[in-house]
Amino acid sequence: MSVRETERQVELQKLPAGQSVREKTTLKYKDVEPIVKMQEVDGLKMVKEFAEDMENMLGRKMKSVKRMAETVEDADFYHEYNATLEFDYYNSMMINTLDEDGNFVELGGEFALEENEHFNKLSVNTQQSVIQVPTNVYNKDPNILNGVFMSEALNDIFASNFEKDPTLTWQYFGSSTGFFRLYPGIKWTPDENGVVTFDGRNRNWYIQAATSPKDIIIAVDISGSMKGLRLTIAKHTINTILDTLGENDFVNVIAYSDYVRYVEPCFKGTLVQADLDNREHFKLLVEGLQVKGEGKVKKAIKESFKILNEAAAEGRGSLCNQAIMLITDGAMEDFQQVFEEFNWPERKVRVFTYLIGRELTFADNVKWIACNNKGYYTHISTLADVQENVMEYLHVLSRPMVIDHDHDIIWTEAYMDSVLFNTQAQSLLLMTSVAMPVFSKKEETLSHGILLGVVGTDVPLKELMRLAPRYKLGVHGYAFLNTNNGYILSHPDLRPLYKDGKKLRPKPNYNSVDLSEVEWEDTEDALRTAMVKGESGTLSLDVRATVEKGKRVVFLKNEYFYTTINETPFSLGIVLTKGHGKNVFIGNVSVEEGLHDLTASDVTIANEWTYCETDIDPHHRKLTQFQAVVQYLTGKEPDLECDERLLQQTLFDAVVTAPMEAYWTALLLNASGIDGGVETAFLGTRSGLMRMIRYVGVEKRVAKKFLSPSDKENIFTLDHFPVWYRRAAENPAGRFLYYVPVEDSTQVDGRFVIAVTSVTVSVNKKTAVAGGKADYANWSTSRKLITQAQIDSPPSPAQEKRSD
Repeated sequence: MSVRETERQVELQKLPAGQSVREKTTLKYKDVEPIVKMQEVDGLKMVKEFAEDMENMLGRKMKSVKRMAETVEDADFYHEYNATLEFDYYNSMMINTLDEDGNFVELGGEFALEENEHFNKLSVNTQQSVIQVPTNVYNKDPNILNGVFMSEALNDIFASNFEKDPTLTWQYFGSSTGFFRLYPGIKWTPDENGVVTFDGRNRNWYIQAATSPKDIIIAVDISGSMKGLRLTIAKHTINTILDTLGENDFVNVIAYSDYVRYVEPCFKGTLVQADLDNREHFKLLVEGLQVKGEGKVKKAIKESFKILNEAAAEGRGSLCNQAIMLITDGAMEDFQQVFEEFNWPERKVRVFTYLIGRELTFADNVKWIACNNKGYYTHISTLADVQENVMEYLHVLSRPMVIDHDHDIIWTEAYMDSVLFNTQAQSLLLMTSVAMPVFSKKEETLSHGILLGVVGTDVPLKELMRLAPRYKLGVHGYAFLNTNNGYILSHPDLRPLYKDGKKLRPKPNYNSVDLSEVEWEDTEDALRTAMVKGESGTLSLDVRATVEKGKRVVFLKNEYFYTTINETPFSLGIVLTKGHGKNVFIGNVSVEEGLHDLTASDVTIANEWTYCETDIDPHHRKLTQFQAVVQYLTGKEPDLECDERLLQQTLFDAVVTAPMEAYWTALLLNASGIDGGVETAFLGTRSGLMRMIRYVGVEKRVAKKFLSPSDKENIFTLDHFPVWYRRAAENPAGRFLYYVPVEDSTQVDGRFVIAVTSVTVSVNKKTAVAGGKADYANWSTSRKLITQAQIDSPPSPAQEKRSD
């Protein structure tokens, strides 16, 4: 250590609110060590308990969806179609809209809306649902009116579901005719052109629920006759088909003229997972296709069957539906022999044909191919025809499910549905959806297999992750979820947004990030493989973790515990840091003593943590966590569901740290006690409790944001412990670490030093971090000292490793 660094540390350690607080806090914990119990966390038991809680929560969502499906099917069974039906409904675009004469417009009407915190502070109506119809669908079409009238029965079920499970968010029914019923009711916001492009039938939850997993070969004709508009329509058709695929599907795209070519030569002869990356890659390559030669459809069909048959024989692909999508302007060859050889008589592979252009000379041939291979023929003459006609293949693939009444419940990958409400609050909410198909039960339609639509509800992943709280996982611990495809559903290192000017937008491939890309120390993919298979177990890894938004590195020994969440395609993992991350201490004090110290003026608790459940009963929803804890402990709200162990730890920490209030107040009253230039003194404990005192008024403070509610990095949040707490925990108790926050290090007049150290408790040679002690200091008269302190910002990985 250099002489300059030694001088700096000596001067910093003279701060009376720093060293003395550490000594006082340590002595206080030493006093209570004989009555403290130390426990080692059983990670495997904990992850299974978390998974069970998640299973129960998601199970409630599935029950709600099942009730919705039963309601629609029963309503349809008793509904008689009326081609001349006249019926007014609440159209989400029209509600509360007046015409020039001051009257409500048609399909509008007065619709009560009230801001609701549970729905991201949007104005909603929890008594009534609304209907959204895409701009390209006529909102008074007889099919739409009959469907809307029939599905009115959902209003009571929506409200009943919400009453039974107050954690429910959006509930909806997407009809196969094109309308979308949404609860709670909300006024729909069109795009900047006044158009509503949202169509529930194009959404992942609809497509996945309406069809089983599938293997698709898209074969497109690029012969000379496909030039101009025909090729443009063909490319748009391919892109639309690709948009109907998801992570459970497999695909390849081939182009043919005189010979067959793969648009991606690397994928020759195989099927690839239809994840977002691969779909976008195919779209890019399809855009570059050019026409030439004569179309030999026979070769293309033969190659398509070869790929699909080999995949089925080798157990690759979806192992479910298989289909060929043939996109052409005509077929002149004798192709019957190919189908006799590869597909008849079982006809396991369906063939869908798309005749491109206005010319109908070869329509009979193209139609014959589809009809003799359990497929569907479509004529697409304009770009406007593409969307509606491509969707027809989903109804055909859903027929076996409908006839067999396979009500499979599906869960989607993580997504941000910013399309719905066009608000920043909604676009930042990462969620998954649970959905279920709805079938016609009428006897006359059973053999046709009619899909009425799909019902579903959204589950914010933030709410799901509350069931694996950070306070139980320690300073560097965390929980994460991934799908059976190996993709991240939720992970603290998943950063799905980027800044586009002042707006936050989703990254293009945020929901197809593989677990191996985040937990990259798992070089053998052992963790990923086990979780994809739905196994339970444990794994130890030496890792490099980051703090301060990835700007600083700490070296940790982590233990991973993982298990499957039953009845879902998800697996849960938790991470505990060896040593203090796995050790927790439990102290016991009386409620009266704890409450006295907890309600002191310098105390706060982590408002984003769940000390008490405030969402279950609407009466409790306006309570902060601090208010809920006090109400529960004083007996005013005995029905609140609270975490008894966390409350016990919080009360214990309040009592142990209570002497700090008097000590800090004495320093404040004694001007000579704060000569070191300390602006703020504070400490935090593992229970989320914080004590803080400001020695300088806001007008004289260097960083006014520091430790304010908007300063998410430095307070206890749902996602992490404060950055100063995490840094202190990786240094020996009693040794101060000094650093300048990176985001402030470039501001000449806004630089300040944070001095931190940890306080530990030891029982039977086991140690746990009791809290992080910190000082926020600034020296306006000594810029040299500030500059010297900046050598800690950021430290090298080697420096961080030495501090472990």
